[in-house]
Amino acid sequence: MMADHRPKLLLVDDEPANLQVLRHVLQDDYRLLFARDGHKALELARTESPQLILLDIMMPGLSGLDVCRLLKSQPATRQTPVIFVTALADTRDETEGFEAGAVDYIAKPISPPVVRARVRTHLSLVRAEELRETRLQIVQRLGRAAEYKDNETGWHVVRMSHYSQLLALASGWSEQEADDLLHAAPMHDIGKLGIPDAILQKPGPLTEAEWTVMRRHPTIGAEILGDHTTGLLGMARRIALAHHEKWDGSGYPEGLAGESIPIEARIVAIADVFDALTSVRPYKPAWPIEQAVEHLQAQAGRHFDPALVERFVTALPQMREVRERFLEE
Repeated sequence: MMADHRPKLLLVDDEPANLQVLRHVLQDDYRLLFARDGHKALELARTESPQLILLDIMMPGLSGLDVCRLLKSQPATRQTPVIFVTALADTRDETEGFEAGAVDYIAKPISPPVVRARVRTHLSLVRAEELRETRLQIVQRLGRAAEYKDNETGWHVVRMSHYSQLLALASGWSEQEADDLLHAAPMHDIGKLGIPDAILQKPGPLTEAEWTVMRRHPTIGAEILGDHTTGLLGMARRIALAHHEKWDGSGYPEGLAGESIPIEARIVAIADVFDALTSVRPYKPAWPIEQAVEHLQAQAGRHFDPALVERFVTALPQMREVRERFLEE
């Protein structure tokens, strides 16, 4: 017997006739769960993990508003979208419903095409969010793969990604843009997958020939991440390719200078170096934070974007908090 992969909906109404109407409209396309009171609805939401809940407002005992607020207060059900199905037409009630956490309203008596369309729309939004989460996890796993090749630890990538996010916020980026940077930054060294272990893990200094090979990792990283120019992978590609460029044009692989270096790569360059300096490595002890900051300031206008260095110093209290939170175990 084949598994039923249709989306699962929870329908909640104290009137059996109303549940029958919804069942008639939705049963061909979805797996349906039914509840006639708020307590049963909460139990099914927790145990069955429906993708969407259609919820009556006017019920004895726990009202739909109560149920919605309780769903939104629990980690297991917080993300499940709730559509109110209600005869209430007062805009004040609508406002209260949205404040309780609902994503939409459907008015009774219901129109079957409206119900189908609203359900389809909100399930597609759920699917889009699941895809985004999956993509983020793949991106982070790629970052972890590169770490396995290197002397650095996973905590380095976590810290430098958070430093990057804080510096972006200090530079006026939106929460969403800074969040994208947090998730793209772990892939800055993905190109090290293409560098031989004998060079990556060499305990002593590299020869000039070995440095020539090592300096290929930004280009390899860009090739791994593909030709994306937009979105998270586009940002990750720009970082991988340009995070070793320097403000004065003396970096690699392309010798870019100043603002021709993508802003996300300029941010990651500061975060990456700051964490490397303040961390123990096989070849050096950790520098005190003050000494690392002096190095950033000394290199402002040479290695680093001077305006970004200033903003980094301004945000130093938050940077310290990140460092404390993600110290090596």
